[in-house]
Amino acid sequence: MTAFPLSLTFFAAAISIVTSANAVAQQPAAVPHSPGKPYAAKGIPDRVVLTAGADPATSMAVAWRTDVRQTEAVAEIAPAVDGPSIAYFAKPVVGRSLDLATDNGPSRYHHARFEGLTPDTAYLYRVKGAEGWSEWLQFRTAASAAKPFTFLYFGDTQNGILPIGSRVIRQAFLNTAAPALAVHAGDLVAQRDDLIHDDEWGEWNQAGGYAFSMIPQLPATGNHEYVDDVQPDGSELRRLGPHWAASFSLPGNGAPGAETTTYFTDYQGVRFIVLDGTSALDLGTLDRQTQWLDATLAASTADWNVVLFHQPIFTCARPNDTAELKAAWKPIFDKHDVDLVLQGHDHCYSRLTAEQGASDGRARRASGAAQGPVYLVSVVGKKMYGLNDRAMIQPDKVAEDTELYQVFTVTPQTIGFRAYTASGKLYDSFDLTRTADGKKRLVEQTEGLLPLRACKGAVGPDGAPCTASVKD
Repeated sequence: MTAFPLSLTFFAAAISIVTSANAVAQQPAAVPHSPGKPYAAKGIPDRVVLTAGADPATSMAVAWRTDVRQTEAVAEIAPAVDGPSIAYFAKPVVGRSLDLATDNGPSRYHHARFEGLTPDTAYLYRVKGAEGWSEWLQFRTAASAAKPFTFLYFGDTQNGILPIGSRVIRQAFLNTAAPALAVHAGDLVAQRDDLIHDDEWGEWNQAGGYAFSMIPQLPATGNHEYVDDVQPDGSELRRLGPHWAASFSLPGNGAPGAETTTYFTDYQGVRFIVLDGTSALDLGTLDRQTQWLDATLAASTADWNVVLFHQPIFTCARPNDTAELKAAWKPIFDKHDVDLVLQGHDHCYSRLTAEQGASDGRARRASGAAQGPVYLVSVVGKKMYGLNDRAMIQPDKVAEDTELYQVFTVTPQTIGFRAYTASGKLYDSFDLTRTADGKKRLVEQTEGLLPLRACKGAVGPDGAPCTASVKD
């Protein structure tokens, strides 16, 4: 039997926000089920989502759901052999389970962590339900040093997840050669608008399908991952929805007080740092997240640093920027010369390279000035917001009433960026290059791009009625 270098560990997830594992999230009576009620838990695993460990060269993790007949979190992992005898090489991994009662009935989520993996190596895994195993699913660990790779970036899915947003997610995976990661800037679901909570999570998992189980996902929380918790005196507090901790097995190395929703991972020369704007703004963790962000960037030896969170520093739809986050986090981004800041929340598209405005940024680049952090906002789902009064002068490129996905191609010297519309048309493009003096240069690509997509009065950019509403 072939030797297989893998240490098996029990999964231990830190959950910092106290929720009742058996509590059903409060739902308005009028919120419907999906047609046919397809999302009840079954004896076969579903909602299988792969996530990266803090060191994805040696650690990956998986979360999945079954009905409550499956009492243990059991997975198997094997080297990616080229024949069908996978089970011969498989090793068991036992993890941790938690129960979640929903409007679709009782369910049990399971987490397992694969540790001691060999860098830059393909593996197969499967997960167990009471009536059988999932299919064998293949992933590849990161290399232990910087190496070129591609990753995807998605803005808010939130509304119309399966009927509308799934097309964008699927086109991104279909049209991108071997993406190594996918990052999500929050509001994966609405959790209060279209469907019962559990159906929205079911739609999100169905939208990504097997891609979510084979390519590591790096999600950030948005405000819609939280639910309103009404207090006895009628006041409302934010509470992290119970699906979040159940749905993702995250590294747990984040900011004190927000360990469930903040984390970082180092992938082939890039440090990805995930923050929680809602917790910072509404739950009193801003100072602790800011200190953690500063320390995590100071300790980074990566070629590139990418920060991911939901509420944008510079808005393209709302009247005002997110003042508290801007005051706390932008100085840290500038201090450490962060490369990319990826955000959602505004339901429009924006690329901003200079707070003083697009013309100032281009003039500075033409004079040879180094490029600072690049701020991006994007959207996947059907809900759209109208552009604000700064959108035509401050960002370098914007779009309205438009679904997009973004592709980054990373090398130790360059990050290439391409933004595509839902139908796969190139909308925005730039290359960010670090020169021999250590400074960054941003070069915009202009050939082959779609013209500005914005509503003209009541008419949208596709010629249909504009769906973008004013956000005030």
